[in-house]
Amino acid sequence: MKIALHRVVAVMLRYLFIERRNYVRFIESLFWPTMDIMLWGLASVWMEKQHVRLPNVVLVMMTGLVLWSIVSRAQLEVVMPLLEELWQRSLITLFATPLTCAEWIVGVMLNGLIKTAVVFAFGVVMVWLLYTLNVFSVGWMLLPFALSLMLFGWAVGFLGAAIVIYVGQKAQNVAWMLSFVFAPVSGIFYPISVLPSWAQKIAWGLPLAHIFEGMRTILFTGTLPWGNLLVGFSLGAFYLFLAISLFLFMFERSRRYGFDRL
Repeated sequence: MKIALHRVVAVMLRYLFIERRNYVRFIESLFWPTMDIMLWGLASVWMEKQHVRLPNVVLVMMTGLVLWSIVSRAQLEVVMPLLEELWQRSLITLFATPLTCAEWIVGVMLNGLIKTAVVFAFGVVMVWLLYTLNVFSVGWMLLPFALSLMLFGWAVGFLGAAIVIYVGQKAQNVAWMLSFVFAPVSGIFYPISVLPSWAQKIAWGLPLAHIFEGMRTILFTGTLPWGNLLVGFSLGAFYLFLAISLFLFMFERSRRYGFDRL
């Protein structure tokens, strides 16, 4: 499938310009991570003062939060552009141009990569300013795990987009909730071993469990767990491939039925 770079860049710039005009939405994308960092950070500080037997409890919690923001933001930056087109009734006009679905997908992913990087950097700075904690205190070993989280965030986003492009705007709430469905079995703040045995089987089938367990291994031991990294990255890429394939399938079916019904 041929992809024209200039059209991919045009899609990316389209949504970046929309974000620039809608400063309220940009502020909102920074507001929620800030609230999470403040609330969970203060709770972690309290736990540490109560002499909870967990080394670096505040750093573990804050690192988990900052990394989780990658998943939630990457997912939203796939779904939101599609919803914007539906709300403005511009989806038909957009794809009446030579733009292909594959080019739109790549453009949306690049746009999401930029915005997620901004939110991630903002979270790292906020953790430093509020708690004098450096998320990268163990070096840059966390970056490969962040990339794996990005892949799965995109996968969840395209799963939600597949539902929306087929069902329409009435399914938008499902798209908002999807990332949180995976949160309980992701081990963001706790080891997978605390889950019931049946939930552990589900968790290990997702890349998130391997990534967050690997993150804690880095924080506790300072060594890079290659097994967690490779499995997490492989699963993230696999689920992203499945999600994009599903989205392309639903897109073509919806186009045959007519986008105006959405």
